Amino acid sequence: MKKIILLITILAFNLKATSQEINWMPLNKALALQKENPKKIMMDIYTNWCGPCKLLDKETFHNKDVVAYVNKHYYAVKFNGEGNEPVNYKGDSFGNPSYDATKANKRNSSHEFANYMGINAYPTIAFLNETGDFVIPLKGFYGPQQLEFYLKMLVDDKHIELTSQEKFNEYQKAFKPAFKS
Repeated sequence: MKKIILLITILAFNLKATSQEINWMPLNKALALQKENPKKIMMDIYTNWCGPCKLLDKETFHNKDVVAYVNKHYYAVKFNGEGNEPVNYKGDSFGNPSYDATKANKRNSSHEFANYMGINAYPTIAFLNETGDFVIPLKGFYGPQQLEFYLKMLVDDKHIELTSQEKFNEYQKAFKPAFKS
């Protein structure tokens, strides 16, 4: 009987540990929430066919340290750069008029908002400040500790002070990651 209780306890703990997820939302919702409670936005711009996008989701966006930090400090947005989600941004409407539903899991036409932001590679993690202004894109795969550097730099607005490559390099060298890989 004790073994069964122990097994159930272990399974329940593992289920809870693996069920932690980032609170993803559409961009329109994040922009609306910013008006009530200003926070930065971290936007995962992905496509359905992109292998590195899936790896980023599995290895980084399911890391418990990343999940906890993003949920506390950011509005997290998942945005398909080749999808057809309507976006309203700063008074303009964006869509994907050439979207082909038969190519939903293959290369499709680029979303107008992805083009507007200059996104031409997937995955890209884009950051917007508290007023929804574009701050920085991170193109490609980032592991938990690599992403931690940018998450913390941006949430504390340190990027504003880093006006030269030398200052950036000094900040990066002094940074001590705390997230587990």
